[in-house]
Amino acid sequence: MTQAKPQETVSTLSLGVIAYNEEGCLADILGDISAQDYPHEKMEILLADSGSTDRTKEIMLRFQQENAAGFHRIVVLDNPKKVQPAGWNVILSNAGGEVVFRIDAHASIPPDFVRKNMERLNRGEMVSGGPRPNIAEQDTPFRRTLLMAEASMFGSSVASYRRQTGARYVNSMFHGAYRREVFETVGGFNEHLWRTEDNEMHYRIRQAGYRLCYDPEIHSYQHTRSSLGKMLKQKFGNGKWIGLTLPVCPGCLSLFHFVPFAFILAIAATTVLALLGFPLLCWLMWGAYALLALVMAGKAIVESRRFHVSNLLLPFLFLLLHVSYGIGTLAGFCCLPGWLKKTGRAHCPEIEEVKAAMRARHGKF
Repeated sequence: MTQAKPQETVSTLSLGVIAYNEEGCLADILGDISAQDYPHEKMEILLADSGSTDRTKEIMLRFQQENAAGFHRIVVLDNPKKVQPAGWNVILSNAGGEVVFRIDAHASIPPDFVRKNMERLNRGEMVSGGPRPNIAEQDTPFRRTLLMAEASMFGSSVASYRRQTGARYVNSMFHGAYRREVFETVGGFNEHLWRTEDNEMHYRIRQAGYRLCYDPEIHSYQHTRSSLGKMLKQKFGNGKWIGLTLPVCPGCLSLFHFVPFAFILAIAATTVLALLGFPLLCWLMWGAYALLALVMAGKAIVESRRFHVSNLLLPFLFLLLHVSYGIGTLAGFCCLPGWLKKTGRAHCPEIEEVKAAMRARHGKF
C-alpha cells in the first residue's frame, strides 16, 4: 500500500444514520455513537427517518433532546422518498462537517471507530474504513448457525470489508468515512439503485481519482438477519439489484456478484440434460457442490470453536443462500426492460443537486 499524499488536517465531522422501523436496534447504535472517544463537540449527528411506522423517529428525537448539549449539533431529518440512497442524499445535503461518516442503523461501532477513521484521514487518505464482520443479535444456537453461514466466505463473505486483511486500497466498503471534498466532486447517491447505491458511488469515487483505504484496525459490525426467512429475503433482494444494476453501471460490479446466477443456470442446464438421458454433468456438478459445501461447513465449525447440532444444517443453508441470491439476479434481469423504461436508465438529477447543496454549505459547521 503506497503512502497517501499529505492532505489538510481535518477535525470536524458529520455522522449520518438512516432508519426505517428500527426501534429494536436504533437505541444501540445511538448508544455506540454516544460512547465514541472522539471529542463530541466536533461531531455533528444527522439522523434521517424514512417514514417509520414504529417508534424510530421518537427514539431519534429523544436522543436529540437528551444529548443536545454534548455534541456540536444533532439534527433529525425526514427522508420522504423512504429509500436508502435518497436518505443519504438528505444527510449529505445537510452535512456541515469536513468529513462525512456513513453508518447503518442495523450496526455496531466500537468507541474508537470515529477516532481511528479520523487518524487515517489525517494521514492523507480521502476515504477510509475497515472490516465489517457480522454479529448475531441474540446468542441462540440457530442464530449462531445463521451467522456462521453469513460469515463464511462460501456463504457470502467474498467482499473484503467482511474480512480482516492487511491495509490496502479496495473497490468498496461498508461503513466509511469520506472527506466532504469527495462528495462535492462526485455528487450524491443514485436514488434509483436501492441496494447497490454504495457500489455505484464507490465506482464514481474511484473514477474521479480517489482511493478507498481499508485499514484492518478500523472495526465495525453488522447485525445478521434474525431469521432464515429474513436472510433469504435479503439475499433475494441483493441479487435482484445486481441484475438491475448491470446495464446502468457494469464497472461497479465484480464477477463474484454473478456466481449464484451462474449456479442457477448450471442447475437448470444440467437438470435438462439429465431429463434427456445425459445425467453425468448433473452428478458431477452436485457432487462437486456437496463436497465444497461440506468442506466449508467443517471449516466454519472449526473456526467458530463451538458446535451445536444445528451446525449440521450449514451445507443446506449455503444452498438456500446461493439459490435465493441467484434467483434474485434472474428476477432482476427479467424486470430490466420495465425498470429501465420507468427510470430513464437511472438518470438521477439528485446527484448534481447534492453536489450543489454541499458546496453551498461548505464551512458552515
